[in-house]
Amino acid sequence: MTNYVIVGGDAAGMSAAMEIVRADETAHVTTLERGNIYSYGQCGLPYVLDGRIASTDRVIARTPDTFREKYGIDARVGHEVMRLDRARKEVSGRTERGETFTVPYDRLLIATGAEPVRPNWPGADLAGIQSFKTIPDTKALLRAMQTSETITIIGGGYIGLEVAEALTEAGKRVRLIQRGPRVAAMFSERLTEVIEARARENGIELLTNESVESFEGDARVECVVTNRGSYATDHVIVAIGVRPATQWAEEAGLATLPNGAIRTDRSMQTSDPSIYAAGDCAAHFHRVSETDQYVPLGTTANKQGRVAGRAMAGRHAKFRGILGTSIMKFFDVTVAKTGLNEADGKRERIACAKKEWTGPHIAGYYPGNERLTTILYYDERTRRLLGGEWVGGAGVDKRVDVVATAIHFGASIDELLDLDLSYAPPFNGVWDPIQQVARRMQP
Repeated sequence: MTNYVIVGGDAAGMSAAMEIVRADETAHVTTLERGNIYSYGQCGLPYVLDGRIASTDRVIARTPDTFREKYGIDARVGHEVMRLDRARKEVSGRTERGETFTVPYDRLLIATGAEPVRPNWPGADLAGIQSFKTIPDTKALLRAMQTSETITIIGGGYIGLEVAEALTEAGKRVRLIQRGPRVAAMFSERLTEVIEARARENGIELLTNESVESFEGDARVECVVTNRGSYATDHVIVAIGVRPATQWAEEAGLATLPNGAIRTDRSMQTSDPSIYAAGDCAAHFHRVSETDQYVPLGTTANKQGRVAGRAMAGRHAKFRGILGTSIMKFFDVTVAKTGLNEADGKRERIACAKKEWTGPHIAGYYPGNERLTTILYYDERTRRLLGGEWVGGAGVDKRVDVVATAIHFGASIDELLDLDLSYAPPFNGVWDPIQQVARRMQP
């Protein structure tokens, strides 16, 4: 019998646990989760705020009891791991009741995820200031919404924007403060211009180039102070990013990126042969730049967890890498990205030429067609396809997935013209928008 221990009970951890159970009939699997909720869809939480999703219960895939009773997994809750002893091959920590525990392992998976970044601003310990990442966070915000009219969001990334939209749809006055010159900095300026316009059109007070300096209030936050002004508020959400939750893994000497993300090989094995890592606590191999990066996404966590579980159980499995493919709805527009854009290329020292086309997402003469902007990035010398970005109404999801697939298999910009894509006037034009761009790139 092999003792498998998994630290973390969400996407990566439980994907791995299920693979181990399937692959090794003699496995003894223990999962240690510091919270009380297993296996849920964090990405669905913003939509609970305005009622699009009825309750947080709807995003829970499986309960701890399901893992225990149906799959024989020793799924423990309220168990926070605080130390890793690699020589003894054991992890130890404290339960929510204050009791200490030690669990030995033959093979260990670290799937601790990420934790919100919370700078030590003066007044940050006031009531009414929170992060937004978990089900308890969501429930806390739902309670606050009952007595809060003006809510300030700090940070204009995915979470900040999605929460801003949901709170606006729920009838709240929303202010969004962004330290940099624009929100959604993961996209190119062409896309963020559209996002910022939609934010203002829908009543969001958007403040860019402002840095938070402190919070003021009696026992509860009443004001956010920045380098440019002071803003009254009833509640604050800090959404300025996440970092890998890997402190005890770093202390144990595992190899990491500078930000703490645990380095692994393609089987998710760490610098210690008995220890694996997956998900938002791990590094992510990027297929285009061919470097280890940190792009925490739910799809990646599930894939890495699957690979880690199979590899731990002795099955052949390799993680093929990421492209950073992402998509976001913001009011009536959708933005998406895969691979590299110009800013990514500059950072990775990869020259990205680009071509843009705007036109209907389906046949232009068919009712209901919507404007769609497609930007493709490629290597001018080799013609290799490097990335793509989109902004529009309908049809964005289809195009980003087509290009992500093409990049995954190493397609050139010219080979896009050869793709046999579906066509009928309600669904597409005779030349798909990505092919419209590719046609304009012909030498």
